[in-house]
Amino acid sequence: MRFRHVVITGASRGLGAALARRFAAPGVRLGLIARDEAALAGVAADCAARGALPQVARCDVREAEALARIVAGWEAEAPVDLAIANAGISAGTRPDGRAEGLAALRAQIEVNLLGAVHLVEAVLPGMQARRQGSLGLVASLAAFRGLPDSPGYCASKAGLWAYGEALRAGLGPRGLRVTLIAPGFFESAMGERWVGPRPLSLTAGAAADRIARALQQGDAQLAFPWPLAWALRLAPLLPAAAVDALVRRMAFQVREG
Repeated sequence: MRFRHVVITGASRGLGAALARRFAAPGVRLGLIARDEAALAGVAADCAARGALPQVARCDVREAEALARIVAGWEAEAPVDLAIANAGISAGTRPDGRAEGLAALRAQIEVNLLGAVHLVEAVLPGMQARRQGSLGLVASLAAFRGLPDSPGYCASKAGLWAYGEALRAGLGPRGLRVTLIAPGFFESAMGERWVGPRPLSLTAGAAADRIARALQQGDAQLAFPWPLAWALRLAPLLPAAAVDALVRRMAFQVREG
């Protein structure tokens, strides 16, 4: 598939910026959404240099009505044929040993899960009317197994994965494609706050290449790197006490930011 109008949330840096640059091509419209207006402008300039037609909007994905207005304006100019819900935040056990706390847990669910839902709800009416369109939901390998040091992040991504599975099953017969994406570690500002091992980490560009390929192929799901993906997907089949003991040994912290 060749996409002509792509909307990406969390597009100002990291994976979102890499995806924007990956889809940038002559004549391709890009709708780039994030909270950092200055960083968005830099990504848009890179995409324009590749011949794309970028538009930017400063918006917090928690603001459903504002997000819907932005998308409706872009839809009025040209149908959105791919929407990537990529915006995300993370928290966890802090370097001083404190737990993430209720406020951080709530924020992660609001951004990582509800923020993705807000984007889907904004683009879905047009896609359903046309019986054509693709959705990419960026979850995480953390969706497959709760980790003691990041309960909020794991819960938000597990919720997004389940939501995406339901969407895919329901929308497939209507001509829409839903690709669920579960990356492992890759280079990003979010990742730099992680204090702990980062096995099989990729560059943001390499992760974006894999994701773009899966979206263009209309894959149902993508989880990488495969050794970590398989280990986490198989974990529920093992005795819970044994898996709990194992994940307790995978301690990490997340710096505030």
